[in-house]
Amino acid sequence: MATLYRTRALFDSVNYALVDYHSASDIIIEKASVHQSFGVSALAVHGLIESYNEPNLQDSVSKIDLIVPDGQPVRWALNAFFKAGLKDRVYGPTLVLHVLEKANTSRLKIYLYGSRTETLKKLTAFINEHYPKITVCGIHPDRFREATPEEDIEDIRRINESGAHIVLVGRGCPRQEKWVGNHVGKINGVMMAVGAAFDFHAGTLKQAPRWMQSSGLEWLFRLIQEPNRLWKRYLLTNSQFIFLFFKYKVKSISNFRIQSI
Repeated sequence: MATLYRTRALFDSVNYALVDYHSASDIIIEKASVHQSFGVSALAVHGLIESYNEPNLQDSVSKIDLIVPDGQPVRWALNAFFKAGLKDRVYGPTLVLHVLEKANTSRLKIYLYGSRTETLKKLTAFINEHYPKITVCGIHPDRFREATPEEDIEDIRRINESGAHIVLVGRGCPRQEKWVGNHVGKINGVMMAVGAAFDFHAGTLKQAPRWMQSSGLEWLFRLIQEPNRLWKRYLLTNSQFIFLFFKYKVKSISNFRIQSI
């Protein structure tokens, strides 16, 4: 039986699980081994703020069973507001490696959904080399648009008939969170929204140095890599996160004083 976990709603929006790599990967493997339909997302600041701003996205995210605190700022906020005691974030690409290691031991089947054909081929080669007991039972490049109802039915059929225990979903945030949330109960396995993990482990995108990751500066490294695509995302979401952090900090202090009177 995997470790039980508690959740806390950050900014009254996203229910984060208070887990580490070990407990999160144990939960995922436990659910995958019995083909339980189970949604997982590694959600950093961008996904949190998108969910806060968009009720429709928040509805999809609320259907995801296990949301782990991907970014250091998310971890800091959970510790500040809830005394969560999280010693590290649960970074999506690293969580994938923990899951692959345990899936390899259990000889599970993995399906790759999203990204580009070339990236999927390189990611498949990476898995075959490092985790030879895993079967990559299917790949599906992203259409870079939403599937029609007919296409979606066919996608579900293919994934389920492949016998996949785990579906790694790399469609970018928040498209991947919408897909995972809306397919809980339809896919007979664990679905993990892990975004850039596809490119990092395929070797098509370089990860930030460890010191930048631990300092919460990975966003800056990625901004330097892809300025045209990411500048607006980080300018808006990071600014709003800082605003909300202080807003809720003041609110929590006020509530404490009222309760103390």
